[in-house]
Amino acid sequence: MDTEALTIGRVGVDLYPEQSGVPLADVSTFAKSLGGTATNVAVAAARLGRRTAVLTKVGPDGFGDYVRQALEGFGVSSAHVGTSPDLQTPVVFCELNPPADPPLLFYRSPIAPDLTLTDDDVPWDVVESVPLLWVTGTGVSAEPARTTQRKILETRGRREHTVLDLDYRPMFWTSVEEARAEIGGLLDHVTVAVGNRTEAEVAVGTADPDAAADRLLERGLRLAVIKKGADGVLVATADGRWTVPPQRVEVVCGLGAGDGFGGALIHGLLSGWDPVRIAAYANAAGALVASRLACADAMPAAAEIEELL
Repeated sequence: MDTEALTIGRVGVDLYPEQSGVPLADVSTFAKSLGGTATNVAVAAARLGRRTAVLTKVGPDGFGDYVRQALEGFGVSSAHVGTSPDLQTPVVFCELNPPADPPLLFYRSPIAPDLTLTDDDVPWDVVESVPLLWVTGTGVSAEPARTTQRKILETRGRREHTVLDLDYRPMFWTSVEEARAEIGGLLDHVTVAVGNRTEAEVAVGTADPDAAADRLLERGLRLAVIKKGADGVLVATADGRWTVPPQRVEVVCGLGAGDGFGGALIHGLLSGWDPVRIAAYANAAGALVASRLACADAMPAAAEIEELL
């Protein structure tokens, strides 16, 4: 089975409180779910019928076993999930307080396995030939993954579709300046970039969606996608730009909405849709995830997205 989309980067086990609106100190029970941006995006695209795989690493522990089992259960290939023998699979605690923008507590010390990717972990034939490659900003937050991801993009040669999820999380960086240098440096090697206003500001120095889109297109990208929250989604190409209005939903948990959006973006790109259709579809997918608890388990099927649209 040929892979249609390979995502590279973060994986973890998310532990969600079964009590909402209370601080972590008062939570009595948690439910576990597969998590991590690159991993969730692969799951979301698989839900939409795409053949996906994730390149990442886990620890030699029970949570690592869980990650592989969960991926296969979601229809995502775990063939490129490596093991860091001396590290533990990351866990992430989420506090549903407030539910719309839950604080996260990452256990990724001294370094997460997914940031220890080296040349030996990479399926270079897949990198060169896969129809869609997805990388993340977090993937260049530490060595050796930083150098490995750069080499992956250089090997890829800016082939269509090479997507950068701007994916900025401040706790993974020593400074905004470092993040801007590293994430911004990837823009010369990708064809599509997607992120919110904050992530756009980190990457290109402005949070204004139109100005950010201009700067992304000036770097040679074919498609810039700026998520504007309650103001919808801006999509821009050399031929024009459009804003897709937001989908109104009752937010249960804001986590994972961006990953649901990403999986739908992959589906739209591989389907050859126009930018407006892609954005509307991805926006609906993200809204559905926001209306549910958990990340990977919450990713919608195509029929659900069509119904919301």
